[in-house]
Order: sequence, then structure tokens, then C-alpha cells
Amino acid sequence: MASTPMAIDSPLGANGRAAASVTKALPTTAKISDVISIFRPTKLFRREPKSTASHPNPLPATITSLDFSGAGDYVLTSESDNTMHVYDVARGKHHKTCLSQKYGVGSAIFTHKTTDSSPCIIHSGTKINHDLRYLSTHDMSYIRYFDGHEKYVTNIALHPGQDNFLSCSEDDTVRIWDAGTKNAVGKLNLNGAYLSAWDPSGNVFAVASPTAQSVLLYDFRNFDRAPFSTFDLLAHSQDVIPKGMSKGWSKIEFSNDGKSILVATTGTGHILIDAFTGSLKAILRRDRGGVRRLGAGDHNAEHIDVDSTEYLYPSSGDACFTPDGRYVMSGSRRENILVWDTLAPPDSNKHLRPTHELEHKGDTAVIAWNPRFNMFATADREVVFWVPDKDS
Repeated sequence: MASTPMAIDSPLGANGRAAASVTKALPTTAKISDVISIFRPTKLFRREPKSTASHPNPLPATITSLDFSGAGDYVLTSESDNTMHVYDVARGKHHKTCLSQKYGVGSAIFTHKTTDSSPCIIHSGTKINHDLRYLSTHDMSYIRYFDGHEKYVTNIALHPGQDNFLSCSEDDTVRIWDAGTKNAVGKLNLNGAYLSAWDPSGNVFAVASPTAQSVLLYDFRNFDRAPFSTFDLLAHSQDVIPKGMSKGWSKIEFSNDGKSILVATTGTGHILIDAFTGSLKAILRRDRGGVRRLGAGDHNAEHIDVDSTEYLYPSSGDACFTPDGRYVMSGSRRENILVWDTLAPPDSNKHLRPTHELEHKGDTAVIAWNPRFNMFATADREVVFWVPDKDS
């Protein structure tokens, strides 16, 4: 196996090295099945933490979410030190730091809107209140606040083609928003509904409740009506879905062909179900488990201080589909990136083992695939860009 040395870049200038361009390493036409086994970590972004009198040897900030812009030209992180960072994909450089010291940062996503060619962001907060905030990265000004949630926002999901978005909260509501107005256009009262996702058409959205172990499907045009489908994952015996996957849900995602739904967990695997019938397609096993993070709606014990090494942060999910809908990628604890081919047959217990492992020596707590280029990004305390190694 050929090894690709990573270019290391520090956006804070710790090592003073110029970022090497990765533009030439972004094939847009190759079939994913032809290159899926030769992805290599190619660019690493390392930020050196600032020491203080109370924390002379601080750890780097923990990255809690990762999102690509629709055009695939930028990637966005939200981090535990109340910052968001935008990276330029083609240039392979850190692009901009967005501070939110007053409000804090939970999750952050790009919108479809740009201001003077700069992307706009919607993010949740961790301080003062639980409003969502619409930020222009051009001049670092807030365009709009979206108020209404009374507790921590666990998930934000942008409509694939419109300016609508969903937000889930620990206040047991899912709210539907139009980015053009501050007031929610709809609200669903659902116990423990902490995760949401749009199907690729934008006509349907899914809401996942780890508390009820269920996935609900709604018609976006009639979201005020009852869900048209309810998938009960409790119906599957513990022999099929191990106990460690029945909690700690971190993400729900539709495949781009609309045929499958991925329920990512913090445990020893992920759950793949049929998007039309809710039947179990496969349990994607990762026996070593994932990086220690909180699932949606989970909390640290009261006695654990935020500065403790036992303190856990949430994650936007360490698993995702590839754009062709065929493969699922996932991180694992201090080990490789795992790849499952969803077309491969599972065993008699519906368990599916990884078909590829991509060599990686770091932790992966969040992962996202670029919607336009054959590349993906992973992160925990550092961001890594992955592209195919043509010399493998």
C-alpha cells in the first residue's frame, strides 16, 4: 500500500508553513467504486491552543460538527472554544475564523446564501439562550436570530434546495423555519426527537427519537399532519441490533438515491434501514467502537467538570454515505476509517463487516463527504482532508 505524506498546515501560524494546494487531487468524474479503497489523509490542519495561567497546558479545542457547502468549495467546523472555522477546499487552506464568544457554538451548517461570495452560516448556541443565529461570514454580522427553542438544540438540517431548515431541541420540539423570517413556520411536539434529515428530493423529512427508538417520516407540504410512516427499531430483537446501538444515536441521513436511511450511533456500529419500508437492511459493525462522544440528547454526569478529561462533547456524527449512496464511511476509536459496501450481503444476523479500511492513526469523531468532489473530511481535534492516492 502506497503511503501519501500529509501536508500540515496551522491556520494560527504555529509552524509557518504554506498550505499546499489540493486542487489537482480532486477528481470529479471518477466513479467512487473505482477509488474508494485508495483514499489517503492528505492535508491536516492543526491549531495550537493558547495557554493561560489557569490552563498552562491546554488541549486543542474539540470539534463538534463538520459541514460542506453545497458547491463543495468550503468546509465548516464548530468547536468547543466558541469558534467556527471555514476551510477553503481547493486551496487547502484555512479561510476564516468566526468567533461566538458571547453566545457559544453548538452545531453549525452552511446555508444556500452567500454574501459577496462569502458563505453564510446558521448555528446554535450554548450560552445566554437557545436561539439559532444566521451569520454572514463576509462582515461577521448577524443577519437574523431565530428564537423559540427553550432548551439545547441538538440538530440543524438544511433543505436540499430551499431556504427552509429544521431544528431539533431537548425542549421536545422540532421546528421548521424559513431563513427569510425570524419566526418558525411550523412546530412538531415530539418527545425525545433529537435528530432530523431531509430526503434528497426535499419533499420528505425524517425525525429520529432515540428515546422512543423510532424514525418518523413527514410530508414537508403537510408537516402539520401525522407522520405518513413510523419505523420502530425496537421491533428488531437485541440479537439483531446489539444493546450498544440502541442508544447514543448521533446522526440520521438519507442516501442520495433516497433508498436508505443511516442511523449513526456512538457504539459498536450503525443501523441501515430501508427508506420506504423501514425494514432493517444491515447492522454495520465496528467492534472497536467510536470516539467517546455524547449521543443526541445525552449529558455528562453532574459531577464531571467541563475541564475534566472525562467530559464528553456531542458530535454531528462519525458516519455518512458517499454521494453515490453505495458506501457508508465511519470513524473508529484510534483506528482506521471503515468503509461498508451496502450492496454486499450481510450475514444471517443482518450484520455487515467493513469491506475496506483506510489507514489512519488519529481519532475520528466527525466525518462528512464533499457533495461535488471525490474527497471527504474527518475531525476530532484536528481537521483532515482525504483524497484518492492515484499512485496506490
